[in-house]
Amino acid sequence: MAMDHKGLTYADAGVDIDAGNALVDRIKPAARATGRPGTMGGLGGFGALFDLKAAGYRDPVLVAATDGVGTKLRIAIDTGHVDSIGIDLVAMCVNDLVCQGAEPLFFLDYFATGKLEIEQATRIITGIARGCADSGCALIGGETAEMPGMYHGGDFDLAGFAVGAMERGQDLPKGVARGDVLLGLASSGVHSNGYSFVRKVVELSGLGWDAPSPFGTGTLGEALLTPTRLYVRQALAAVRAGGVHGLAHITGGGLTENPPRVLPEGLACEIDLGAWQLPPVFRWLATTANMSEPELLKTFNCGIGMILVVAEDRAEALAALLTQEGETVTRLGTVVEGQGVVYRGKLL
Repeated sequence: MAMDHKGLTYADAGVDIDAGNALVDRIKPAARATGRPGTMGGLGGFGALFDLKAAGYRDPVLVAATDGVGTKLRIAIDTGHVDSIGIDLVAMCVNDLVCQGAEPLFFLDYFATGKLEIEQATRIITGIARGCADSGCALIGGETAEMPGMYHGGDFDLAGFAVGAMERGQDLPKGVARGDVLLGLASSGVHSNGYSFVRKVVELSGLGWDAPSPFGTGTLGEALLTPTRLYVRQALAAVRAGGVHGLAHITGGGLTENPPRVLPEGLACEIDLGAWQLPPVFRWLATTANMSEPELLKTFNCGIGMILVVAEDRAEALAALLTQEGETVTRLGTVVEGQGVVYRGKLL
C-alpha cells in the first residue's frame, strides 16, 4: 500500500537557502562599488582573490585586523536603526590597520542571525560597503550564517576581517622620541567601545531609546548610534607626507591605555586635558553615572578618536594637512620621559 510522505527540508529547520542566495544578489552592486586596483572577481566564490601587484606593491608586508561592534549592536537591534552599524564594523578594523602604517586593501564580513531578513541584512551590508568605499577598501567576500536556536528575537551579530599592506620597512610605530608632539583627531562620539556601560547608564537614567537626546539632536538611540569615524585616508595622507612616528586608535581602554601602545620603554604621553572641550555625550554619561574623571578617561575616547605622534618640526605642517583633509585637530601634548599617560589639567 502506497503512503504519502513529505520529507523534512532545511527550510523546515529554519534555514532558508533561497533567502541567502537572494541576499547575495541584492548586495552585489554595493560590493562592486567598493572595487579598487587589485580587486579580482566578485562575490560568490569559495574564496576571495586580491592582486597585490596590481595594487602597486613591490615588496609588501601584509597586516591583518579583525573586530566586531560589541553591544552597540543591542541598540541597533532594539531601535531597528541598522543602516550605519556596518560602518562601525569597518572602522574598528581599518582604523587599527592604519596605525601599523598599512593601507587597508580588502574586507570580509561575517553576519550571523537566527532568521535571515533580506531587507534588514541588505541595509546592514550596504553600510559595510559604504564604510569600505570611504576607506578605499574593497569588500570582496563574506559569510551570512542563518542559525536558528542560536540567535532569538531578531538578534544578529557582526564580525569583520580586514587586510592591508605596506612596503617592507615602512611599519609603524618607528622613531618615537622625547619631544614628539601629540596631535588628536576628533571623534564623532562614543564610537564602538564601552556600550555595556552606556546601556547601563541609559537604564539608570530611565530614558527610552525613542526619548529626545539629552545631549544632541534626534532621539537618544539615534544619537548613540552615530557611527565610528573613519580615519584611513587622512591618516595615510599624513604618513605619506612624512614626520609621523606613530598612531594610536582610541578604542577599548580609552585615552589612558591606548597611546602607550606606540611608545618605547621609558617614554610617556603628557596630555593637557584643557586642550579640548569634552563633547556633551561624555559629559552626560559622566554626570548621569557619577563617573570619576580617571574612570571616564580609561573607558571612552572622550572626544579624541585617533592620536598621531609626530616629529616636533613637522607638527604644524601635519596639523594643517589634516585640517585640510577635514579633521578637527588638537595639539594634545608631547612625549616625555616616564611611563603610560600623564595628565595635566581637568576634563570634567
